[in-house]
Amino acid sequence: MAQASEKLRRPIEAAVRGLGYELVGVEYLPQGRRSLVRVYIDTPEGVTVEDCEKVSHQVSGVLEVEEPISGHYILEVSSPGLDRPLFTADHFGRYAGNQVKLRLSLPLAGRRNFTGLLQGMRDNDVVLVQDGEELRIPLDSIEQARLVPEL
Repeated sequence: MAQASEKLRRPIEAAVRGLGYELVGVEYLPQGRRSLVRVYIDTPEGVTVEDCEKVSHQVSGVLEVEEPISGHYILEVSSPGLDRPLFTADHFGRYAGNQVKLRLSLPLAGRRNFTGLLQGMRDNDVVLVQDGEELRIPLDSIEQARLVPEL
């Protein structure tokens, strides 16, 4: 996954939790001169623009002091949205029963993209049912995972 390193995630998580929000995940996407740091936050009541502004202000200050990354970056703070990204084993367990899209870092059985019904976690594998077949995909091989919105 495009997850941020522990060195970057840790201070962001402290700032987000300190404000009373759940940190869903942090993505770090190096892009030449301007990298992107994307922070997903949530609350049981949902997330407002004001929530994102508050967290952005706090996280910006923490990143200036801690300096976990060098160079220029763009900070984005948002709600996870309907196509919520899944980052951790806990997320894959919590959202069992939902449709999910997975992209793997390396092909598995000749494929990198999978869509199916998430069954949860077994050992350190994500269990997915696709076309009636149960697949076990190692969590550490997943580059990106998102829920498929139910409309």
